[in-house]
Amino acid sequence: MELKEDVFIPAPRERVYDALNDPEVLRASIPGCEELEKTGENEFAAKVTLKIGPVKARFAGTVTLHPEAPPEKFSLDGQGNGGAAGFAKGGAVVTLDEEDGGTRLSYDARAEIGGKLAQLGSRLVQGTAKKLAAKFFASFADHVAQETSA
Repeated sequence: MELKEDVFIPAPRERVYDALNDPEVLRASIPGCEELEKTGENEFAAKVTLKIGPVKARFAGTVTLHPEAPPEKFSLDGQGNGGAAGFAKGGAVVTLDEEDGGTRLSYDARAEIGGKLAQLGSRLVQGTAKKLAAKFFASFADHVAQETSA
């Protein structure tokens, strides 16, 4: 499964980059996030509860950031295990471009799923993934904009 999107965030690029590396901002922005803690310089551990169609699962996973050219570009890899519900693993490349009045965040993500989740059908999973990404970025943009104006 692949997801590509871009979103405008009314904040300077450095602030957006810093927020993408801040566990508190991420915890508040990720739908269903119960725990998120920094476990290393560029590593996070998370617990997230998600409902995809009829399957509800609590995923425990890790995310590793790979700063290639901060704050303009970085990539990330992650994996999560939801027990009987299945697993998910994937990664993304994120680009932050300065734009009048803020930052244009673009991402190109790929993911693989297995277990019960894979049996739900790609349309349902892809649709849910798009909704979750939209929720994350709306919440993230609001959080960053509020902090920038404060």
